[in-house]
Amino acid sequence: MPGKIWFVGAGPGDPDLITVKGRKLLEAAGAVLFTGSLVDQAANLYTPPDCEIRDSKDMTLEEMTDWLLDAAHRHATVVRLQTGDPGLYGALIEMTRPLTAAGVDWAVVPGVSSAMASMAAARETLTLPEVTQTVILTRVAGRTPMPPGEELEALAAHKTTLCIYLSITLLHKVQEALLAAGWPGTAPMLVVQKASWPGEEKVVRGTLADIKQKCQAGKIGSQAMIVASPTLGAADWPDLVRSKLYDPVFGHRFRKAILAPENPA
Repeated sequence: MPGKIWFVGAGPGDPDLITVKGRKLLEAAGAVLFTGSLVDQAANLYTPPDCEIRDSKDMTLEEMTDWLLDAAHRHATVVRLQTGDPGLYGALIEMTRPLTAAGVDWAVVPGVSSAMASMAAARETLTLPEVTQTVILTRVAGRTPMPPGEELEALAAHKTTLCIYLSITLLHKVQEALLAAGWPGTAPMLVVQKASWPGEEKVVRGTLADIKQKCQAGKIGSQAMIVASPTLGAADWPDLVRSKLYDPVFGHRFRKAILAPENPA
């Protein structure tokens, strides 16, 4: 019987951010197919000395599928190691359909996405009570078009947190779309390059009007997350709406409410 193929999210870059399950699978793997230089540290840190390791950066989808199928007939555990999470901007379904057709078992181990890593690096939050409770993960149309109704201007009209992937070279289009959607030029913006990468992470803050200029000055032209959010900079706001979950007057099954006095001094 063929072995099992695991699609493992390696996380945003720091090899320590791979999940415990993902690391255990790498430690047991007979073969690993990893995505270029993005996750090479994790591929080489945790695999056994005799593990067959292949970089997929020069391979087509068909070549990767053939490699995985061949490896599964020689090893009990095969890992396809991908940056971030396998289900986000990856070819997961394209790659697994031939595996299913060939009768080879496969499963997915989720990973930390660069959106979360970027906000962690900047010490920001994706959501805030009564500010926004919605996060949109998207990208700008480039060689891959966006489906109808998912144009950035349409999504930006919701005025929620936008985490914009794979678009740093199209930052001018991001600016145009947000301005057209009614965001002011003074709206705070965040760009994080190589979030969590030891010694390589860069955090750039600016406004919608000047973020492109600041990224150019910082020589940021690849592997960067763009964040537009009404929550940015909240740590310095004079007032915040408290979370109801932790408010003493808000009771739940684990804690009784502490009623506020009717006539406080």
